[in-house]
Amino acid sequence: MEDLIQKLAQQEQQLNEIHKTVKQLKRYFLTTIIVSAITFLLPVIGLVITIPWLIRTFESTFQGLL
Repeated sequence: MEDLIQKLAQQEQQLNEIHKTVKQLKRYFLTTIIVSAITFLLPVIGLVITIPWLIRTFESTFQGLL
C-alpha cells in the first residue's frame, strides 16, 4: 500500500514539473508569435505610409515632363 502511495506522490511531482514546462513553452510560443507579428506588421505599416508619399513626390517631380 505504501508503494502505491509513493508512486502516486512521484506521479504528482512529475505532473507538476510537466505543468511548469508547459507554462514556459506557452509563454515562449506567445512571445514568438507577438515578435513575429510586430516584425511583419511594422514594415507593412511603414510601406502603407511611405508609398503614397513617394508616388506624390515622383508625380510632382515629373509633372512637367509627362
